[in-house]
Amino acid sequence: MSRARFTITQAGPHVSVQDGGRHGLLRFGVPASGPMDRLAFAAANLALGNPADAPAIEVSLGGLAIECTQGPVSIAVAGGGFGVEAASKHGSWRVLTLQAADTLKIRPGPWGSWTYLAVAGHLQSPVWLGSAATHGSSGLGGGKLAVGDVLTVGDARANAADRDIPCPVFARPRHRMRVVLGPQDRFFAPQTLSDLLTGRFTLTSAYDRMGVRLAGPGLPPQATLTMPSEPIVRGSVQVAGDGVATVLLADHQTTGGYPKIATIVNSDLDAFVQLRSRDAVTFQAVTPAEAIEIARTRARAVASYLSGIARSQ
Repeated sequence: MSRARFTITQAGPHVSVQDGGRHGLLRFGVPASGPMDRLAFAAANLALGNPADAPAIEVSLGGLAIECTQGPVSIAVAGGGFGVEAASKHGSWRVLTLQAADTLKIRPGPWGSWTYLAVAGHLQSPVWLGSAATHGSSGLGGGKLAVGDVLTVGDARANAADRDIPCPVFARPRHRMRVVLGPQDRFFAPQTLSDLLTGRFTLTSAYDRMGVRLAGPGLPPQATLTMPSEPIVRGSVQVAGDGVATVLLADHQTTGGYPKIATIVNSDLDAFVQLRSRDAVTFQAVTPAEAIEIARTRARAVASYLSGIARSQ
């Protein structure tokens, strides 16, 4: 059985092992986790012939550097527009093959907050509750990566030709997010709802895998916050008593007692997470029926794109 090994020589914050997510456990208080950008994650895996949800490495703006100590093995990098340096310099959305003693550096480029490093083979990592997805605040799952860590790839393959991975337009960041109002929009005055939909917000540096706080017009709840805790979904726009909104992301808590003024349409979230701190965002209301049609249209486009990636590897 062929193996490859890597040693981590530099890893920024929030660099971790992820797989497709830990599904079906929200009712037990366990977040799903998984990749922040699900499309790019799947594309990187499929470009190498892996299952779309196979374990891979999520790289934050802090970057990543590794040394291949045993090879060869093919890799793929897809996600934000990061810079990739091995024997030569490339952009992300690229398949390369590393030999023993090669080094790989992934650094932030002109756009995006997250990118993914997939390996041709099985990235061996710890599993928690049936998944290698890392829960950021606890570190449970495949784990956060740090200098000196050694990663092993079982059934390593080096048969992928060096090539670019097509980067579709819908993988880029978007500054206008479609939302469905509620489910607690009743806690906000009509003018506050108008401010949400007409105002300009910016992402702050309070940004991690759990969520990101927004700066912009205040969105104070109109009523005393006495609502019981209830389930939360990825994309909830939750507002605390101070009127500051937070968009909840991959590691979001499973329940919460603050009102959710709106929910970002799920198919817009991959584009949202590729925005960076200080980037602007606005919100456009759609009806639940429109959100369903948006989701169906996106699902067809993504399925067509990913099947093309799989066929080309």
